[in-house]
Amino acid sequence: MKPRKKLGNCNVIGVRVTQRRLLLGIKQKDLLAMIQSDGMIISTSGLSELEGQNRIVRDFEVQILAKRLKTSVEYLIDGRNENMPRE
Repeated sequence: MKPRKKLGNCNVIGVRVTQRRLLLGIKQKDLLAMIQSDGMIISTSGLSELEGQNRIVRDFEVQILAKRLKTSVEYLIDGRNENMPRE
């Protein structure tokens, strides 16, 4: 993965979403399919913007992402309580 030149300031979870996704070996397109199947309406570019912290993330979306990334909401928000990987 190429490092991003500049992160946005629209959310605090983008970096940890990317880290968890890569740790679990999930491609961005596969994560996209998983979260879309859970009701998160987001495009390919939207997920990229989310990971780059250039898209606002709604509270229910954080829950979906935590579930699919096998981590806690707390970890995505502030890096605490990772307790993972969950299988």
